[in-house]
Formats: sequence, C-alpha cells, structure tokens
Amino acid sequence: MQSSSFLNRLYKFLQAHVVAAVYLPLAIYWIVLFIGTTLPADEIPHFFNSQDKLEHFLAYLGLAALINLTLFLQNKIVLDSSKAFLLSILFVMIYGAIDEIHQIWIPSRVCDFFDWCADSLGGFTGAAIIYLYLKSEFVKKMKR
Repeated sequence: MQSSSFLNRLYKFLQAHVVAAVYLPLAIYWIVLFIGTTLPADEIPHFFNSQDKLEHFLAYLGLAALINLTLFLQNKIVLDSSKAFLLSILFVMIYGAIDEIHQIWIPSRVCDFFDWCADSLGGFTGAAIIYLYLKSEFVKKMKR
C-alpha cells in the first residue's frame, strides 16, 4: 500500500499546486518541444536507426501526459477523465500534424507521416498513463 500512499500524496500535491506543478511545466515543455523541432536535423546526434521515431514517441508522450493533467485539473470546464483523455489525444494528434507540416521549411527536416504516427502513438500512451492514474481507485477516493 505504500505506492498508493505516494500516489495519493502526488494527487493532492498536483491539485494544490496546479499552476507550478502542471500548467507551468506544460508551457515550458511545449516551448522546448517547439524549439527542438525547429532545429535543423543535422545538428542532432544520432546513435541508432529509428532514433527519431523514439524521440517523437517520447516527446509526445510527455506532452500528452501534461495536457491530460492540465485538462483534468483545470477549473473552467468540468471534464471527467475520459473527456480529458480524448481531448488530449486529439490535441496531440493535431499539433503533431501541424509540427510535421512546419518542418517542411526547416533545413534538413522533412514532413514525415511516420513521425506523425510516432507522435500520435506517444500521445496516446502518455494520455493513457494519466487516464489510468486518474481512473484508479485511490484517485476516486480522493475526489469524494
């Protein structure tokens, strides 16, 4: 039960410090992600084949996780975890497509459908991790 105790404390912390712990990290993460995708590809070191797909997957996993938390914890519109999950995936897929299109104009970068697929899969995974966390029994107990 120690892990659920940690997750309870984490949820309480996120609720109490939503701006510093969720909104601000999302803004910074998204800015860093945009800057990273604007760098010419030849300036990024490559260590193995398909490294770029893993980079896309992980980058968008983090983005979707933060978006999902933001949507769920914001107070303007009441969203349950299912709606926050679906909106997170939709936002990430649309942003991933826009980001791929914007790379047409970046030297040594290309608009790649498979990069967008990696973005979308990473986004789904990140949103799913947060969704499962928010649907868990200990979070349900915290909301009562």
